[in-house]
Amino acid sequence: MLAASGVGGVGFWVVYAAFLIGMMYFIAIRPQNKEKKRMAELMESIAVGDTILTSSGFYGVVIDMTDDTVIVEFGNNKNCRIPMQKTAIVQVEKPE
Repeated sequence: MLAASGVGGVGFWVVYAAFLIGMMYFIAIRPQNKEKKRMAELMESIAVGDTILTSSGFYGVVIDMTDDTVIVEFGNNKNCRIPMQKTAIVQVEKPE
């Protein structure tokens, strides 16, 4: 009788562990992968002339681009051009 209850206990823990792993996937891993995919699409869609929002809250217009950097013009002053990494961009607005 003791051996039978021990086997049932192991089965319970296997099912419990599988449930926890499944919950971790749907709560943590899946949303993170979706966010990575969304950011990759955002980085691919950036073009010269787009209005962007940076992670620090500044709006600017993309003037020039390379593989991993962009040159952004801030405000109406044409002399305020700053190079920054593409990863600092959090939102893109296309000109209409």
